[in-house]
This record gives sequence, structure tokens and C-alpha cells, in this order.
Amino acid sequence: MPSYVAPTRDARFIVNELLKLDGYGNLPGFADVSPDFVTTVIDEAGKFSAQVLAPINQVGDSEGCTRNADASVTTPKGFKAAFDALREAGWSSLSHPAEFGGQGLPHVLAFVVEEFMSTANHAFAMYAGLTNGAISALIAKGSPEQQAKYLPKMISLEWTGTMNLTEPQCGTDLGLIRTRAEPQADGSYAISGTKIFISAGEHDLADNIIHLVLAKLPGAPESSKGISLFVVPKFLVNEDGSLGERNAVSCGSIEHKMGIHGNATCLLNYDGAKGWLVGEENRGLAAMFIMMNAARLGVGMQGLAQAEVSYQNAVIYAQDRRQGRALTGPAEPQEKADTLFVHPDVRRMLMDAKAFTEAMRALCLWGALQVDLSHKAAREEERAAADEMIGLLTPVIKGYGTDKGFDIAVNMQQVFGGHGYIEEWGMSQFVRDARIAQIYEGTNGIQAMDLVGRKLALNGGKAIQRFFAMVDEECAAAKGDERLAGVAEKVEKANGELKAATMWLMQNAMKDPNNAAAGAHHYMHIMGIVALGLMWVRMGTAAAAALNAGSDDTAFYEAKLVTARYYAERYAPDAGALRRKIEGGAAAMMELPVEAFATAA
Repeated sequence: MPSYVAPTRDARFIVNELLKLDGYGNLPGFADVSPDFVTTVIDEAGKFSAQVLAPINQVGDSEGCTRNADASVTTPKGFKAAFDALREAGWSSLSHPAEFGGQGLPHVLAFVVEEFMSTANHAFAMYAGLTNGAISALIAKGSPEQQAKYLPKMISLEWTGTMNLTEPQCGTDLGLIRTRAEPQADGSYAISGTKIFISAGEHDLADNIIHLVLAKLPGAPESSKGISLFVVPKFLVNEDGSLGERNAVSCGSIEHKMGIHGNATCLLNYDGAKGWLVGEENRGLAAMFIMMNAARLGVGMQGLAQAEVSYQNAVIYAQDRRQGRALTGPAEPQEKADTLFVHPDVRRMLMDAKAFTEAMRALCLWGALQVDLSHKAAREEERAAADEMIGLLTPVIKGYGTDKGFDIAVNMQQVFGGHGYIEEWGMSQFVRDARIAQIYEGTNGIQAMDLVGRKLALNGGKAIQRFFAMVDEECAAAKGDERLAGVAEKVEKANGELKAATMWLMQNAMKDPNNAAAGAHHYMHIMGIVALGLMWVRMGTAAAAALNAGSDDTAFYEAKLVTARYYAERYAPDAGALRRKIEGGAAAMMELPVEAFATAA
């Protein structure tokens, strides 16, 4: 059976030593966030995830969810008890506003908890994760009455939430939705239509499910500009907050998926269900994107999560499995064979995973800090700068993070050899669960196009220029330490490749828009390489400072410096090859007629 230990030491290092969260004590919600407090939260969240959620992960995969004859859904064995424990512990309420029952703490801490939960049990964590996204949308766009009615019980997890976008005939192109909202005399709307791929759409974990549904009003434009957002509860809510009659929304079926079997992915039928408008008419997509952007950061974290848990299990296997001898001579002559750790190709896969997971964790948590600063920084210009930076990095965190997370999960399965292909070892589940993260909340191709087509040009390219300058400045500073000079030089060179790719896109997208689209995926990966490289420069700098200060945890910090070197040597050079792929343009990619793709008999 696979195992999981929350990487609490690494999380504490990032939050306390890299981000220095206690230095933001003047901002709302940060006042009590001392290193000791951070340590307590991280350690306890790690125990909860490892002891309560991880043991039911494989059960959720093998058992899955069951749709009953009455259209209700039963979650796998142990999920209900674990969700009750989660509700009681209050882990999901950390960063939500105190006025609605949350704890008002920084988003960074909530993101640490989200990583641990997603790593321990991806499918389970989605029930609370989607609720958090719905909460964000209602906080931003809900009326005071809607907020008072729904938010306290969603924050407490007495009720959960969903997002309903996709329909059988449309996914990315939401202008094609057919779900309709007919105004009623009492100010509500009758919602009718079918939504598919609705994660956590029906289940037995909470008393109510609050659906946020995209639909079109009569006479609305037949495009994405004609979409409105509605709140549609599974059970209607009475004036006193108690639950009333069942609404006309039901689970028609559960999707049979490649992975995340423990999460109920439903087809939902709305048959004149009672709903209420959230925000303005025909402005629903903007409201839903608040939820989607929050979800995209969480999905990027899921890429890290599956890489982390598969890495942990591969390390254990490589320590125990004995096959062959070291090329330089037997490492343990008294044994019949050496462990897998003596083989450079196994080391390559494990070092790739270590270098990715530690840097990706740093990037995700630094991104979460930008979310905090975008709302809470003291000055408007600081809030705007943080908002621009996380806007720029969101498609990178989601797209690059999940692409590499899946690659790492596959390679960690490879470490197991034939045993990795056998279900009981658990590596197959990690691969299958990781795969969805590249697809939902906007496929990674959409993330790449969002980055290249929208984010680079926002505000005259101010965010990407600030990113370039930040990388160059921090690399220049790191070169002063001989332990980091080589790392900084290689990350700086990768940043130069990113700048060159940016310039090429600016010059050639005007000639042919397909040039930008053809290179978008590679551009997103270059930016991911540079962003993680920046994290390694920062982590290396913090590790060197700790060693200079005489820390007694020398093994931890020295490993950071070695891994930083490995990243610079093995990841950073890929930026040049990707830049050259971008410069290949779109001509050959788009030239063949459609008929040429069909296989001739």
C-alpha cells in the first residue's frame, strides 16, 4: 500500500525562511502569524492529511462513487467520516473572512493545507476545494443577502459548492451553452438545462450543495457576452436558514473516469430549478472566472501533489529494491545486489522529481502570497503589482505545473519497473489522478493561449517586464556567492531565452496570429523553467544564509544547494531548445490539408 508523509519541513522553510511571513505583521490577518504559529498549523495539517486522508485514498480509487436509484450519490467507504473530521477541524476555513465564520488567516497558510490534502487524497480534497472557489465567487459578486444566506455554512463545510459551466455541446466555447433562466414573478429564475463534468455535483458528505450555474436569459446575446451566473441550491433555504424543499436539480449519471474515482463527477439535470442571479445580467462569465482563477491555482497545486506523493513512494522503493551493481563497483559487497539508488538513470528520475517538487512548492506558495498582497497590501500600487504578477503566473502554475506533475508521476512509476504497472502498488493511481489536472479548469493549451494572447500584453506588458527584471536582479545578487554563481548564471541565461522568445512572438504574431498560438505551449514551459529557476535561486540564497549562520540542520540546507545545481544543469538548458521551437513558427504546422491527417487504406 502506498504511503504519504507531509513535507512539513520543506513547507516551514518556504513560509518562514523564504517568504518570511512574519514580516507582514502590519497587514490584516498576518498579525499573529509568527514562525511558531506557522509551525503548529503546518505540522498539525500534515498529521491530519497523512493520518486521516491518505489511508482512504486507494479505497476511493478502487471503490469509487455510486449513483443510487433515487439519483443520490454515495461516496467511497471512509469519505463521510473523514469529511466530518475535516469539518470539525476547520482546516477549510483558514483564510476565509471572519465576518462569515472564517479564521481570516493568510491565503498562504491555506494553500499549504490544500497541498497536503490534495497529495494525501486528490479526489477527496476536491469536495472542499470546489467549495472554496464558490465561496470566492460569492464574496466577490454575491449580494449581501446571498452572502449572509450561503457563506457561513459553506465556510463551515456544512454545505458544499460547485461550478457548473460545461454542457454536452460546449466546453471551452461557453458562448454555445443552452441552459436557460426564465424570470419568475418572485424575483427568482427557473433554470433548465443539462450540465456535465460537474465535480462534487452530488454526494452524501454535506447537508446541502450550492451550485453556481451559467445560463442565458431570454433575449441574451448568443455569445459569451450573453451569459449570466445563478446560485441554485440543492435544497431551498428558508428565511430562518433551515433547509426547505428539494430543488429541481438531479444527478442523471456519474462519469466513468480514468482517475479521481473518489470524486463524484456528475451529469446534472436542471428541470426548472429555482435560482437567483449573482451579480449583473450577462456578466456571468466574469463572475465565474473569479472562481476559475482560484481553482486554476489549486489545480497547479494538484500537479505538485501527485508529483510529490509518487516521488515519496519511488524513493522508498528505490531504497529497498536491489537490482544489479553500481557501475563503479559494488556499493554493498556483502549484499547480492545494490539498491536502485546506485544507478544514474534512476537517480536522474528521482532528482528531476526532487528539483521540480521543491521549486514548484515555493512557486505555488509565493503565488499564494501575491494573492494575499493583492487584497491586503498597504498601498494601492503594491496591491496592483501583486495582482498583475499572480495574473501573469496563474496559467504557468496551472499549465506548466500540471504538465510536469504528470511527467514526474509517470517517471516515478517507471522507477518501480513492472511493479509500477500493478495496481496494488498504487503508482498507477497517481498517474491516472494526475492526468485530469492537465485537462480541467481550462486545458493546458488554453492556459498557454491565455498567457501569450492576454497576459503578456496587459497594461503594456508591465507584468512580464517586472518579472524579467526581478529574475535578473536576484540572479545578479546570487552571483556574489560562489556556491550559487553557477546556478544564477544558468537561470539568468534561461531568462534571456524567455526574453528572446517574447520578442519573437511580438514581432511575428502580427504577421500571422498562428505564430503565437503555435508557440504558446513552448513559451509557457520556458516561463515555467525560469519561474522555478528563480525559486531555486531564492532557496539557494536562503540555504546559504542558514549555513552561514551556523544552522545545525546542515543536511537539509546542503541538499538545497545541490538540488539547485542540478536544476540549473538539467532543467534550465531546455529553455534554449524551446525558444528555437517557437521560432519555427506555424507554417509547417498549419500547412497540411485536413485530409492528409487521415490514414490511407
